[in-house]
Amino acid sequence: MLFKQDDTAAVEDSLPPWKVLIVDDEPDIHSVTKMALRKFRLNERGLSFLHAYSGEEARQIMAQHSDIAVIFLDVVMESDDAGLQVARYIREELDNQFSRIVLRTGQPGQAPESRVIVEYDINDYKEKTELDNNKLFTTTYAALRAYRDIELVDEARRYQERSRKGLEHVLHASASLFEQRSLKEFASGLLLQIASLLHVSEDSVLLQCDGLSGLKNLADNELHILAASGSLQGISEMPEDVVEGIQAAMNSQRSQLINDSFIGYFPSKQDKVTLLYIKGVKNIDELDQQLMDIFSTNVSIAFENLLLDKEIEDTQAELIHRLGDVVENRSKEAANHVVRMAEFSYVLGKKAGLSDGDAELLRKASPMHDLGKIGIPDSVLLKPGKLDADEWQVMQSHARLGAEMLAGSERPLLHAAAIIAEQHHERFDGSGYPKGLSGSDIHLYARIVAIADVFDALIHKRCYKEPWPMEKVLQLLEDEKGKHFDPELVELFLANLDEMLEISKRYPDLH
Repeated sequence: MLFKQDDTAAVEDSLPPWKVLIVDDEPDIHSVTKMALRKFRLNERGLSFLHAYSGEEARQIMAQHSDIAVIFLDVVMESDDAGLQVARYIREELDNQFSRIVLRTGQPGQAPESRVIVEYDINDYKEKTELDNNKLFTTTYAALRAYRDIELVDEARRYQERSRKGLEHVLHASASLFEQRSLKEFASGLLLQIASLLHVSEDSVLLQCDGLSGLKNLADNELHILAASGSLQGISEMPEDVVEGIQAAMNSQRSQLINDSFIGYFPSKQDKVTLLYIKGVKNIDELDQQLMDIFSTNVSIAFENLLLDKEIEDTQAELIHRLGDVVENRSKEAANHVVRMAEFSYVLGKKAGLSDGDAELLRKASPMHDLGKIGIPDSVLLKPGKLDADEWQVMQSHARLGAEMLAGSERPLLHAAAIIAEQHHERFDGSGYPKGLSGSDIHLYARIVAIADVFDALIHKRCYKEPWPMEKVLQLLEDEKGKHFDPELVELFLANLDEMLEISKRYPDLH
């Protein structure tokens, strides 16, 4: 072994020793230096010596140790300028500007002081003859103190840079969460953002429970899983260690770091608590904790807003559904018609590539497709026979009336309902009403509802007709591809016919 580290000067120290590298081809210089500095201390830290007897050995050691504080460097070793080449290697190739280099030479003529200080970024220059014990002590003390101060300045710089980047990350992550419109999207996004903030990718789960649950022992049925990753994905019952950690966070009402796991505690004003469990977090320093506190506050606000939006949307959806029932009952249509066609629309929307949020919006808005029938006289709406031309014109006006009733709202749900009410009788070939729209000019929601509405109407009894045989219904859908209906949507509907028929069985007519 060409070189070794001697820790004998710092065995008893609780703090890590300062590393000192002695580079000299004379073994006696190594021994004398160690002896003179054996009792040296700075900030309760002793010295740990590394030894190199050539320039090549010095380069190998420096490449392996980036935290060497002081280097006592001889000039003349295997070559007349071996030490100077080591100095250049340290500063230029390793880009190490921190280590303090003290040049020691027994032949000052080989390396004039004024030249090497400037050209080789040397911090101090000493002739071996002048380095008695006292001079060696003061030289080491000055060099170490300079190294310590440089480290402190760099640590402050790195902390400031990390704080800035961390805050930028928190703000970016928070903004991303504020953009989420559904609980599922919010939950998945939250897992990703916190894992990124804490630089981990282990098992994680996001749960929700009532705030009062923290006053007693939690049960599995009180923990509602919103999203999970890793080995926790798809589980129905939380492992015992996860529940224990969550219980601790609930009891303290703050985030916790327990057994290499982070448990985030995010309360809301609606007595709901969102809890995050993420495994593999071994340490959170003060800065991480501050950033997590800021992020937790933003998460609570985002979650609160999401719950308020959800409450508004749920209220709107219930009102829409009830109005749909009113229209259904008044027009004597098959009971559960709006429920079935809403489910048909949701499934077909998902198959057509709608996001979870948009498909759910379609499901909630579609029951309002015939809202305008409230304005149609009973003599027309409930006529058992075929409508004449004037009556048919009156009946067609329900699309316009429904759109007018819902127009002007900026709420996504009511806006979607208005589109569906107005366009669900448009035809793909442009022969529909009220505006004669065609192809993709008809909103996707309306193209989907058109198929769902007609399919359900045909397979169920109405006041003016008996249910059609399934063969006849399927033939009509095939015949109307590209005419009444979007051909691609018809193909998707037929490809998933079994799922549609299951929905129909689930919500039968009520007589």
